[in-house]
Order: sequence, then C-alpha cells, then structure tokens
Amino acid sequence: MSDWEKAQIWENDWHGDCVNSYQEETKQIVYAKKIGLSSFWELGKYPVYDLKRKNILDIGGGAYSILLKCKNLGKCFVVDPNHYPSWVKERYKIKGIVQLEKMGENISLEDFPEIDEVWIYNCLQHTENPEKIIQNAKKIGKIIRIFEWLETGINEGHLHNLHEEEMNKWLEGIGKTEMLNESGCHGLSYYGIFKGERY
Repeated sequence: MSDWEKAQIWENDWHGDCVNSYQEETKQIVYAKKIGLSSFWELGKYPVYDLKRKNILDIGGGAYSILLKCKNLGKCFVVDPNHYPSWVKERYKIKGIVQLEKMGENISLEDFPEIDEVWIYNCLQHTENPEKIIQNAKKIGKIIRIFEWLETGINEGHLHNLHEEEMNKWLEGIGKTEMLNESGCHGLSYYGIFKGERY
C-alpha cells in the first residue's frame, strides 16, 4: 500500500460519517472570503454565494464543497478520490452538482471542457502530486481560486509540506501569504486568484 493510499484511509477515518461538519464548513467561510467569493444572507441562510451561472470545478471538495452554499449554478463538479457515505452523493445530486470519485492528478481538459473557474482549498497537502493538480487546473479553468496551508509539516494524512516559493512557481504568479487565527483557521495561509491557460 502506497503512502497516498494510507493517507486516504486516514482522511476517510477523520471525516467518518460526515454528519458533523460544522468546523470544516466554518473554516470554509474564511477560505471563500480569501479567494474572492462574496457571501450574503438569503432567506435566513448564510453563507450564500451567487455563481451567476458559471461552470465550476472544485478539486478536492470532499463531502461538503462550498458549491453546496451557492445559487445560480452552471455546470458544477466536485472531484475527490475519497469514498464518502451514499447520502453525500445524493445531496450533491439534489443540488445539481456532479460528484466524481477521481484524483485531481488524473483529470484533463477533455473531461471538463467548459469550466470557468477551478477551486482548490485545503486540498494539496493530501494529494499524491500537488504540482500535477495545479498543472491540470491551469489547463482546465479560465480562473483558478486557491487557498492552501503552508509550512505545516508532514504526517500520515498530510503528505506534502507546501512552501510559498513552489506555489508561486506552479501557479506562475504571486499569491498572498497571511498568518491566520480565526474561525478555526490557524497557521500560515497562501491564497490568490490566478489566470488559467484558457483565460
């Protein structure tokens, strides 16, 4: 069994039945703000994000993608290799989002030819090849919105210790780094909005 396969078991165990997702979804409010998504209240619900019919690919969106809080969706997809409870896929289906159990390293423009934006957040530490995922995202999306944690070290579930310099190199741009301490988000963060090859 590879280190990546072991990391997926660790990740699945961590998420468990995916029922109590409060902490992760609270952190997503911070991620979304940092990558330029504007939230608002609607009919007593928060956060809500208006996609204005854009086609979005969320790489590594897991069981509770930010897309679940969006309105006016275009063609939207969540790509994540983990196997979640059946109700997770059903919830995505009800929302009109296609969930695919697939590695971000193994996707291409042919799979997603009409994507306006690729979203990546709190994902790359868990992957087999983060550089390859960013390369794929740049080919697929006109825009890439990304939020990741830097300098976290390596453990059984986090296979990569990401650095600002390599992120800038892979994305061919300059992201912002910021030390965060809010809403469950603690540590050195990296985020930005970048142009893809189809911009």
